Amino acid sequence: MIELPYVLVLYYSRSGATEKMAQLIGRGIEQVSGIEARLRTVPNVSITSEATEPSIPSSGAVFCSEDDLRHCAGLILGSPTRFGNMAGAMKSYIDSTGALWASGSLIDKPCAVFTSTSSLHGGQESTLLSMALPLLHHGMIFCGLPYSEAALNTTTSGGTPYGASHVAGANSDAEISAAESELCQALGKRIARLALSLNPNQN
Repeated sequence: MIELPYVLVLYYSRSGATEKMAQLIGRGIEQVSGIEARLRTVPNVSITSEATEPSIPSSGAVFCSEDDLRHCAGLILGSPTRFGNMAGAMKSYIDSTGALWASGSLIDKPCAVFTSTSSLHGGQESTLLSMALPLLHHGMIFCGLPYSEAALNTTTSGGTPYGASHVAGANSDAEISAAESELCQALGKRIARLALSLNPNQN
Protein backbone atom coordinates (compact mmCIF):
# COMPACT_ATOMS: atom_id res chain seq x y z
CA MET A 1 0.00 0.00 0.00
CA ILE A 2 1.41 3.37 -1.07
CA GLU A 3 1.44 5.96 1.71
CA LEU A 4 0.08 9.28 0.51
CA PRO A 5 1.76 12.57 1.38
CA TYR A 6 -0.11 14.65 3.94
CA VAL A 7 -0.72 18.22 4.95
CA LEU A 8 -0.36 18.60 8.71
CA VAL A 9 -3.14 20.69 10.29
CA LEU A 10 -1.60 21.55 13.64
CA TYR A 11 -3.83 23.46 16.04
CA TYR A 12 -4.55 24.42 19.64
CA SER A 13 -8.16 24.84 20.75
CA ARG A 14 -9.73 25.60 24.12
CA SER A 15 -13.41 26.19 23.40
CA GLY A 16 -13.70 24.10 20.25
CA ALA A 17 -13.92 26.76 17.54
CA THR A 18 -10.34 26.34 16.33
CA GLU A 19 -10.80 22.58 16.30
CA LYS A 20 -13.91 22.93 14.10
CA MET A 21 -11.92 25.13 11.73
CA ALA A 22 -9.17 22.51 11.61
CA GLN A 23 -11.73 19.89 10.62
CA LEU A 24 -13.07 22.10 7.82
CA ILE A 25 -9.54 22.76 6.59
CA GLY A 26 -8.92 19.02 6.64
CA ARG A 27 -12.06 18.54 4.55
CA GLY A 28 -10.64 20.96 1.99
CA ILE A 29 -7.33 19.08 1.88
CA GLU A 30 -9.12 15.78 1.33
CA GLN A 31 -10.87 17.24 -1.74
CA VAL A 32 -7.50 17.19 -3.53
CA SER A 33 -6.59 13.84 -5.02
CA GLY A 34 -3.29 12.26 -4.00
CA ILE A 35 -2.83 13.85 -0.59
CA GLU A 36 -4.28 13.44 2.91
CA ALA A 37 -5.01 15.62 5.93
CA ARG A 38 -3.38 14.81 9.26
CA LEU A 39 -4.89 16.66 12.23
CA ARG A 40 -2.76 17.07 15.34
CA THR A 41 -2.89 19.24 18.46
CA VAL A 42 -0.45 20.41 21.13
CA PRO A 43 -0.51 20.07 24.94
CA ASN A 44 -1.79 22.89 27.10
CA VAL A 45 0.68 24.83 29.20
CA SER A 46 0.14 25.80 32.84
CA ILE A 47 1.56 28.43 35.16
CA THR A 48 1.66 25.66 37.78
CA SER A 49 4.94 23.89 37.12
CA GLU A 50 3.73 20.63 38.67
CA ALA A 51 0.78 20.32 36.30
CA THR A 52 1.18 17.88 33.43
CA GLU A 53 -0.91 16.89 30.46
CA PRO A 54 -1.73 13.24 29.75
CA SER A 55 0.38 11.66 27.02
CA ILE A 56 -2.80 11.12 24.96
CA PRO A 57 -5.62 13.71 24.90
CA SER A 58 -8.98 12.56 26.22
CA SER A 59 -10.69 13.63 22.99
CA GLY A 60 -9.96 15.11 19.58
CA ALA A 61 -6.69 14.90 17.68
CA VAL A 62 -3.59 13.32 19.18
CA PHE A 63 -0.55 15.39 20.13
CA CYS A 64 1.84 16.25 17.32
CA SER A 65 5.13 14.37 17.19
CA GLU A 66 8.36 15.65 15.75
CA ASP A 67 8.02 13.12 12.93
CA ASP A 68 4.50 14.38 12.11
CA LEU A 69 6.02 17.78 11.50
CA ARG A 70 9.26 16.59 9.89
CA HIS A 71 7.59 14.51 7.18
CA CYS A 72 4.63 16.71 6.27
CA ALA A 73 4.30 17.93 2.68
CA GLY A 74 2.66 21.13 3.93
CA LEU A 75 1.63 22.72 7.22
CA ILE A 76 -1.43 24.70 8.31
CA LEU A 77 -1.08 26.15 11.80
CA GLY A 78 -4.04 27.28 13.92
CA SER A 79 -4.53 28.95 17.29
CA PRO A 80 -7.07 31.13 19.04
CA THR A 81 -6.02 34.70 19.68
CA ARG A 82 -4.40 35.63 22.97
CA PHE A 83 -3.91 39.41 23.22
CA GLY A 84 -3.24 39.67 19.48
CA ASN A 85 -0.85 36.73 19.46
CA MET A 86 -0.95 32.95 19.22
CA ALA A 87 -1.80 31.02 22.39
CA GLY A 88 1.06 30.13 24.73
CA ALA A 89 0.56 26.40 24.12
CA MET A 90 1.21 26.79 20.40
CA LYS A 91 4.12 29.17 20.99
CA SER A 92 5.64 26.67 23.43
CA TYR A 93 5.38 23.89 20.86
CA ILE A 94 6.86 25.99 18.06
CA ASP A 95 9.70 27.03 20.36
CA SER A 96 10.60 23.34 20.72
CA THR A 97 11.21 22.82 16.99
CA GLY A 98 14.82 23.98 16.93
CA ALA A 99 16.11 20.57 15.77
CA LEU A 100 13.84 20.71 12.73
CA TRP A 101 15.04 24.23 11.99
CA ALA A 102 18.68 23.09 12.25
CA SER A 103 18.08 20.19 9.87
CA GLY A 104 16.12 22.29 7.38
CA SER A 105 13.31 19.73 7.34
CA LEU A 106 10.58 22.25 6.52
CA ILE A 107 12.39 24.32 3.90
CA ASP A 108 10.39 24.95 0.70
CA LYS A 109 7.19 23.38 2.03
CA PRO A 110 3.98 25.46 1.79
CA CYS A 111 2.36 26.72 4.97
CA ALA A 112 -0.66 28.72 6.08
CA VAL A 113 -2.35 29.83 9.30
CA PHE A 114 -5.82 30.19 10.81
CA THR A 115 -7.33 31.66 13.99
CA SER A 116 -10.49 32.28 15.99
CA THR A 117 -11.32 35.31 18.15
CA SER A 118 -14.18 36.34 20.42
CA SER A 119 -14.71 39.68 18.72
CA LEU A 120 -14.48 40.93 15.15
CA HIS A 121 -11.51 43.18 15.90
CA GLY A 122 -9.91 40.89 18.47
CA GLY A 123 -6.50 40.65 16.85
CA GLN A 124 -7.13 38.14 14.07
CA GLU A 125 -4.65 39.56 11.59
CA SER A 126 -1.88 40.14 14.13
CA THR A 127 -2.32 36.58 15.41
CA LEU A 128 -2.09 35.17 11.90
CA LEU A 129 1.06 37.16 11.24
CA SER A 130 2.56 36.09 14.58
CA MET A 131 2.15 32.45 13.54
CA ALA A 132 3.67 33.14 10.12
CA LEU A 133 6.94 34.47 11.56
CA PRO A 134 8.40 31.19 12.89
CA LEU A 135 7.29 29.38 9.73
CA LEU A 136 9.28 31.86 7.65
CA HIS A 137 12.28 31.23 9.90
CA HIS A 138 11.87 27.54 9.10
CA GLY A 139 12.21 28.40 5.41
CA MET A 140 8.63 27.53 4.57
CA ILE A 141 6.66 29.17 1.76
CA PHE A 142 3.88 31.20 3.38
CA CYS A 143 0.53 31.32 1.59
CA GLY A 144 -2.60 33.31 2.35
CA LEU A 145 -6.01 33.43 0.71
CA PRO A 146 -6.26 35.21 -2.67
CA TYR A 147 -9.13 37.56 -3.41
CA SER A 148 -10.22 35.22 -6.18
CA GLU A 149 -12.02 33.48 -3.29
CA ALA A 150 -15.43 35.14 -3.52
CA ALA A 151 -16.17 34.73 0.20
CA LEU A 152 -13.18 36.92 1.04
CA ASN A 153 -14.96 39.86 -0.57
CA THR A 154 -18.37 39.22 0.97
CA THR A 155 -17.71 37.94 4.50
CA THR A 156 -19.12 40.01 7.36
CA SER A 157 -17.41 37.89 10.03
CA GLY A 158 -14.07 36.10 9.73
CA GLY A 159 -11.83 35.65 6.72
CA THR A 160 -8.63 37.51 5.82
CA PRO A 161 -6.03 37.42 3.04
CA TYR A 162 -3.51 36.32 5.69
CA GLY A 163 -5.43 33.11 6.44
CA ALA A 164 -8.78 31.70 7.51
CA SER A 165 -10.45 33.13 10.62
CA HIS A 166 -13.64 32.90 12.65
CA VAL A 167 -15.49 35.22 15.02
CA ALA A 168 -16.64 32.95 17.85
CA GLY A 169 -18.50 35.58 19.91
CA ALA A 170 -18.20 36.63 23.54
CA ASN A 171 -19.22 33.18 24.77
CA SER A 172 -17.21 31.33 22.10
CA ASP A 173 -20.39 29.65 20.88
CA ALA A 174 -21.09 31.33 17.53
CA GLU A 175 -21.45 28.90 14.64
CA ILE A 176 -18.92 29.03 11.83
CA SER A 177 -20.55 31.07 9.06
CA ALA A 178 -20.93 29.87 5.49
CA ALA A 179 -18.23 32.29 4.33
CA GLU A 180 -15.84 31.24 7.10
CA SER A 181 -16.43 27.57 6.27
CA GLU A 182 -15.84 28.19 2.58
CA LEU A 183 -12.57 29.99 3.29
CA CYS A 184 -11.34 27.26 5.66
CA GLN A 185 -11.88 24.65 2.98
CA ALA A 186 -10.33 26.87 0.31
CA LEU A 187 -7.21 27.27 2.45
CA GLY A 188 -6.94 23.50 2.84
CA LYS A 189 -7.32 22.94 -0.89
CA ARG A 190 -4.75 25.60 -1.73
CA ILE A 191 -2.03 24.19 0.52
CA ALA A 192 -2.78 20.64 -0.65
CA ARG A 193 -2.39 21.63 -4.29
CA LEU A 194 0.79 23.57 -3.59
CA ALA A 195 2.24 20.72 -1.53
CA LEU A 196 1.84 18.35 -4.46
CA SER A 197 3.29 20.90 -6.90
CA LEU A 198 6.29 21.88 -4.78
CA ASN A 199 7.11 18.38 -3.55
CA PRO A 200 6.06 15.99 -6.35
CA ASN A 201 8.28 13.21 -5.02
CA GLN A 202 7.16 13.55 -1.39
CA ASN A 203 7.06 10.12 0.29
